[in-house]
Parts: sequence; structure tokens; C-alpha cells
Amino acid sequence: MTTKDQFLMLLEEAGDSYVSGEQAAFELQVSRTAVWKAVEALRKDGIRVDAVRNKGYKLAGPVDVLSEAGIKKWLGDGQHSIIPDIHFQRTVTSTNTILKNMAADGAKEGYVLAAGNQTAGKGRAGRSFYSPSETGVYLSILLRPSDCDAGRASRFTTMAAVAACEAIEMIAEETAAIKWVNDVYTDGRKVAGILTEAAIDLESGQLDYAVLGIGFNVYEPEGGFPEEICQRAGCILKEKTEEAKNRLAAAFVDRFLFYCDTETGGERMRYVRQYQKRCFVPGKLINVLSGGVNTPAKALYVDDECRLIVQYEDGLKEALSAGEVSIRV
Repeated sequence: MTTKDQFLMLLEEAGDSYVSGEQAAFELQVSRTAVWKAVEALRKDGIRVDAVRNKGYKLAGPVDVLSEAGIKKWLGDGQHSIIPDIHFQRTVTSTNTILKNMAADGAKEGYVLAAGNQTAGKGRAGRSFYSPSETGVYLSILLRPSDCDAGRASRFTTMAAVAACEAIEMIAEETAAIKWVNDVYTDGRKVAGILTEAAIDLESGQLDYAVLGIGFNVYEPEGGFPEEICQRAGCILKEKTEEAKNRLAAAFVDRFLFYCDTETGGERMRYVRQYQKRCFVPGKLINVLSGGVNTPAKALYVDDECRLIVQYEDGLKEALSAGEVSIRV
């Protein structure tokens, strides 16, 4: 943990009280110069730090800055079978891309990479995922499941969707719902997207690893969302809220790993029932996108494998385990 992160935690614990430079230097076991540099680094990150002669430093106004220390502080004490190893980078190309490269080099299961900005965020079907600086939470988790084929790996996406809904509801007075298969909505707008990527062992047909990535729109970016997504994109919070990003990231990791445990422990229906309850697509007229072609259908229900059961206009029914649908207006 850097001196900057340690000093930020010290200021957060102090609340409205001032922390003198001498006190900070003593508690962090660093020089007064290092404390001053930490203050400047925090200000550079957009965190307002008040400084008063003979009193010291304190945070000015609500602070919501994603950080490694902040996420760890809010992680629950649940004993998951996968132990989360939290890491943070302020700007990355894509958390999924970086973690896939690390997985190929032997990184351990449970590695979590969070970022405050992605310059090449990845969405489904090769699309980009809008990831502006300082308004969202973008993270990926490395999984190395045993005895898991590609079909079973798709469950990670549905587990993550339920975990995301629950995490959002922990920090906001909103009800979160799921648009099959991997988008999370509040108030009729998309606020989170999920992308699972995996590598298969060709000899065994089993997963070598999977990388589960998610991006949350916590706040609306300055100037609003780009024109191409402004009609459907939304944000979780309307105004800055103390430590919302760290609490959101920690809650998502906790809930997702909890559902991973229920999957291996034979209690998978716990998240399946939540997924079915939260999915708002059943009962609606939709278009099923496959091979670049939109086919009209009606969404009937989500089955116990989290597949979307649809009926086409010719009466034929199909169970969709992956793909993309749009709701017809």
C-alpha cells in the first residue's frame, strides 16, 4: 500500500478532525516531506484536502475515490473458497485484457484488478465499453475452476449479474434488474455490463481459466454520455456519495464469490432463483440477434440453467444459452 493510500485512510478515519503532519509522519513511519507529497498526490487525483497552519490536514467534502486500500477496507469477512487478491491501477487499457495476459503467465485464482479508467474497455461481440475516468468502477476477477466446461462457465456471467444487482442496492436507493443475459439496469437504463472470457484446454475440453469482467456507471460523466448510448445508458448515483465506489466494488466481489461457493457447494439454485426473479425480459416481444440477423420472437421464461426460452413467430421454441436480445418497442 502506498503512502498516499495510507494517508487517505488516516484522513478518512479522522473524519472532521485535523491530522497534523507530525502525527501522520509518526503513524505512517515516513518523513514530513513524504506526507506533503501524499497530500499533493491526493489533490492531483481530484481529492480536496484542506490544510490549516498549526492544525494539519482534513478531507473537504465527501470523498469517493476508488483505491486498493479502500476496496479492502469494505470487503466482508466471509470465508470464501476463492480468496480475493485486490489490486488497483488508475488507468488501464482493459482490466479483462490485462488479467487474461496475467492468467496465461500463471497468475493465481482470485486476482482482482480494479481500475478507475479504461482506454480500451471491452464489451460483448467485439464492441467497446465506454469507461470514462473517475465516474465508474471497472474490475475483473481471475477464476480457475476445476472440472468446468464452457457450458458451465456461462454461469459465471449470471452469478455476476445477480451479485451486481445486490451490490448496487447496497449503495443506492434503487432496485436493480437484469436484461438477459449480462446487462444490469436501474430505472430503465443500463448501469452495468458484464463480459466473461475464457481459455479452454483443447485436450481435456475443460476451462484453463476464466476472466469475469464488469463495468459500473457510478456517476454520469461530465457532459453526459456519448450520443450513441445516451438513450439507454444511466448511472447508479446522481450525486457524489462518500466511498460509494469502494463499497460497490467490495460488495460485488463479496457477493460474486459467495455465489461461486454456492455453485460448487451444490446450492446453485440460490442465485438462479434471484436471476429469474430479477430478469425483466420474459413476457416481452424481442428480437434475437444471431449471425447479424434479428429474428422476432417472444421471451417466455428463464429456465433453471438461466437460459432464455423464446418462441419464434412460426411457433418454434428455443432455449438460448448465450447471445443477445433486444426488446421491441
